[in-house]
Amino acid sequence: MRALVDRYLDAYNRMDVAAMLATMQDEVVFENYTAGVLSLRTIGIAELRHLAESSRHLFSMRRQTIIAWREADDRGYASIHFEGTFAIDLPNGVRAGQSIALDGRSEFRQHDGKLVYIADHSG
Repeated sequence: MRALVDRYLDAYNRMDVAAMLATMQDEVVFENYTAGVLSLRTIGIAELRHLAESSRHLFSMRRQTIIAWREADDRGYASIHFEGTFAIDLPNGVRAGQSIALDGRSEFRQHDGKLVYIADHSG
């Protein structure tokens, strides 16, 4: 599973949506949790494609790096360091060119050699 997750993250870091989606099952579920609260869920590759393509413009550079990895019960767990540089001004006062760095964790599940579940946790 680690090689599959590495391919996904490589595509994410390059902002290559097609290559990201190529690592996933059609029925993939993506969830984002902030401070333990579900803030976003997509169900199916079409919803995830829409999210990925509509949010790609937010960063001029973004990178997720795995700093720790473990597998248990057909799941992969990664401690992730995220860093990015905003490409546009945001309504909350963030300005283009500002950088962000944070640590979080992600859970991955696969089925038939492709990702079927991704959950990102931060804050």
